[in-house]
Amino acid sequence: MQLSRRAAIALIAAFSGAPAVAASDPVFTRWGNAIRGYDPVAYFSQGEPVKGSSDFEAEWNGATWRFATLENRDLFVADPEAYAPQYGGYCAFAVANGYTASTEPEAWTIHGGKLYLNYSLDVRSMWELDIFGNIEKGDANWPGVLN
Repeated sequence: MQLSRRAAIALIAAFSGAPAVAASDPVFTRWGNAIRGYDPVAYFSQGEPVKGSSDFEAEWNGATWRFATLENRDLFVADPEAYAPQYGGYCAFAVANGYTASTEPEAWTIHGGKLYLNYSLDVRSMWELDIFGNIEKGDANWPGVLN
């Protein structure tokens, strides 16, 4: 028996524990914080996820964004589109496949100067098998998957 691509993806999501998220907000948040409180600028400047501080916050696109430093906050405020994760911080693999899922700050990739987050490191590995194709599909699906 051969499964369709959609069925295979649904099975992968089910067995990986990746929950679909009922999404309507343009930014995925946990307790009101984008990226679970991690600093979006640090992915670019430090090359790793860095926990932000409540001392350095900014509001943008309906979410609170936290930063490790005042400088990072100011960089973000000056150009949030340059640092905010694609697809509102929802899982890039999920969006590419027509649904939304939460993300983990440690499951990230910068590609083409843009930040992409995934549900888990395992899901990120699947997304990385076809980054170009997944970005093309994700761009076509976004923001329609929020409806």
